[in-house]
Amino acid sequence: MNLASIDIALSHGVSLRSIRTSDAAPLAEAYLRNSEHLAPYEPLRTNDFHSEAGQQTEIAALIAGRDAETTLPLVLADGSRIIGRITLSGIVRGAFQSGNLGYWIDQRYAGRGLMTATVNEVSRLAATMLELHRIQAGTLVDNVASQTVLTRCGFVEFGLAPAYLRIAGRWQDHRLFQKILEA
Repeated sequence: MNLASIDIALSHGVSLRSIRTSDAAPLAEAYLRNSEHLAPYEPLRTNDFHSEAGQQTEIAALIAGRDAETTLPLVLADGSRIIGRITLSGIVRGAFQSGNLGYWIDQRYAGRGLMTATVNEVSRLAATMLELHRIQAGTLVDNVASQTVLTRCGFVEFGLAPAYLRIAGRWQDHRLFQKILEA
């Protein structure tokens, strides 16, 4: 399986593709452009994270995870502009065959169905390329938009995790969703 060469046309000129080392500057720009939009849903970030150098470090770690087949890091691109990221991380083999899904989209592209199409494509890749049994995702309790995407993509809620992740500077509860990829 070649996880480094994924490139899937979605709609309106947007593609879902493997992350590249050359994405550092466009990703830094996307994070800066969306910093207020993403702040309530992400861990606190250092200023370096929003720089090209910070993204080079982040991308190197993601590519190392991809090479170890424990991470599938992808970007949403509109031409040369990065408009989102989606990552299947924490991929576990053996009896579990599972991974964790995380994603975000540029605020100007939200509400167009792009993330629904993206989550569906990543679910397909998880089943076919990675041969996973299930994927899961967690959302903040009040993140209705993300919960709607997951539900539309066939995920079902299976629990509430108290103080699950440190988001926006505090430990926050998350609703947990999963999708079984094979019967």
